[in-house]
Amino acid sequence: MQRILVVEDDQVIGDALETSLRGNGYHVTRAATAHTAMAAVQRAAFDLVLLDLGLPDGDGVDVCRRVRDIQPEVVLVILTARQDEMDVVVGLEAGADDYLTKPVRLGELTARVRAHLRRGPVEQPEQRVIAVGELRVDTASRRVHIGDNELSLRTKEFDLLARLAEQPGKAVSREVLMADVWDAHWYRSTKTLDVHIAALRRKLLDNAGSPANAPEISTLRGHGYRLENR
Repeated sequence: MQRILVVEDDQVIGDALETSLRGNGYHVTRAATAHTAMAAVQRAAFDLVLLDLGLPDGDGVDVCRRVRDIQPEVVLVILTARQDEMDVVVGLEAGADDYLTKPVRLGELTARVRAHLRRGPVEQPEQRVIAVGELRVDTASRRVHIGDNELSLRTKEFDLLARLAEQPGKAVSREVLMADVWDAHWYRSTKTLDVHIAALRRKLLDNAGSPANAPEISTLRGHGYRLENR
């Protein structure tokens, strides 16, 4: 049974989430504060954390960062009433894989949870190393190097980079990237894709030694992205 931590201080919302998730066969743990959420994460491993940003004793974004540090492979989904786009971007940059804005239909939420937990890391061909200039993506070990420097990538960052590296120099549409890396039935904003691309660009540049050695992820406005050697 897959384990989900629901971090929500509103009793009514928390009860509804727990009932819906338990009804779909998940083991649910509840936390109403940042303190109890961190205690739960330190005590047990979870497959997914559903995190409200508006907690009474701490910043949910900070909780997101700390959870990501403790359990790097957990799926982190932010549930927030904050409508400002920058709040969403900050949450994604803090380590979230996805976000939902309140009010949210329970059917939509459980569908997103099911998609994340069903999909997991994108399956890559075994024993294959993809090379793009100085960049090497080892899909068997899920390790990435630029020259002698190894990059520390989150699950979705690796999956996204591997997908782009499969077709170096070729344009890959936003729709294809969302379907291949996140979910074939994705129907929400693709802002999460842009944030993950931005994080990849920073990590590629930081580990390249010099900008000339860093593979470039080009933005194709109105279409998608392209990975190419400089």
